[in-house]
Order: sequence, then C-alpha cells, then structure tokens
Amino acid sequence: MLEAPDDVLLERSHGRLIDPLTGDIYHQTFVQPTDQTVAQRLEKGRSQSKKQQLADLQHYRCEVTGLSSAYQHVLKTINADQPPADVYQQAKAFVHTRHRSRIPRILLLGPPGSGKSLQARLLSDKYKIVDVCFSQLLRSIAADGSALGKQVQPFLKARQPVPDVLVLQVLEERLSKVDCSCRGWILHHLPSDLQLARNLQDSLFPPNRCVSPHKLL
Repeated sequence: MLEAPDDVLLERSHGRLIDPLTGDIYHQTFVQPTDQTVAQRLEKGRSQSKKQQLADLQHYRCEVTGLSSAYQHVLKTINADQPPADVYQQAKAFVHTRHRSRIPRILLLGPPGSGKSLQARLLSDKYKIVDVCFSQLLRSIAADGSALGKQVQPFLKARQPVPDVLVLQVLEERLSKVDCSCRGWILHHLPSDLQLARNLQDSLFPPNRCVSPHKLL
C-alpha cells in the first residue's frame, strides 16, 4: 500500500511519462530513465483533471482502512514519501525474507501517484516474477475481441467501474497462465475496495504478501 502526503501524490500525478515500447512509467521530475535511448522515446502520459485526481484520492482514503484489514496477516507497511530506491530496498527485503519456499503472489497497494508501477517493475525485474498491472490488463482484454473482452469493453468506454464478477474472471484468466503459476506475480492497481479485496482473498489466487508503503504523518 504505497502512501505519501496528498500534496506529494497530486504533484506526482503531473508529468507522467510512458515508454511506448514497454509501457513502463516514468516521471519528468521524480523518476527518469538512465538509458538515453529510452529517455528520447518517452511520451506524455494521460492526465486527469485536478477534480478527478482529488475524487480518486478521496475514494482511496475512504477504502484504505478496510483494504489494510483484509490483508493484515501478510501486510508490510512502508513509508513511500522517500526516494524510490529506498522504498524498493525495503520492499525487496520483505519479499526476500517472507515465505521463501512459496511462489510469490504479491499485492502492491497505494493511492494514485504513489509509485506502484515503478516498484512493481523493479521487483519484477529483480525476482523474475510477472508484473500484472490491472488497469493495463483490463484495457488489453477489452481490445482482444474475446467474449470476456466484449463484456468488459462497454464499462471502460463509459468510464464506469467493471463489476467484481468480471474483474475476478479477468484476474483468474491471467493469473492461471503458466508464467504466473511458475514464476509468481506482483499485482497492482487493484483491489479498489474492501469487498473486492475479500473476493480476491477467497479466490483461487489469494496474495501471500502485501506491500503497503505508508505515509509519515
């Protein structure tokens, strides 16, 4: 659960950059690629209005207590209002030391702008686990022409929440693939509320680690 003060989160929401080849997310101030070839091809990411950003953040604040309680038995709290490399080192230590004999099924929680995509990419590269960004997964499913994708597409087009029953179908289809089954996965941009967290916990693919970076008050 990546956390930081609201003013920091709102600042991070501006200046997002995306690598069109890999989908990796960077920031013009906070997170820049070291490879100049990558830096030269970056494109501006989609930006929300400040009103929408505040609404998304408020929704998260309303749900965060329930989300934390749902995963308290596998939860690690980390302060995210620090350099990304420091957040990564603490998350890496937790992933490395907990349940080493089990295939990692990691849930990365946090509000918009907290750096979930970056930390997921770093942990995925380090441990060779599958990086599953649920928002990207939904868009991919909606565009693939499958029966499931056709059910998801109208909700994305209307910018409405996808029903939990479809969310779980999308997840189970992806997490049951061989790469996730053999290597493990790190899931982010989901769940968005307590009920979905409980549904995920009761599914065939419950997380066995939950990283929850926490803001310093």
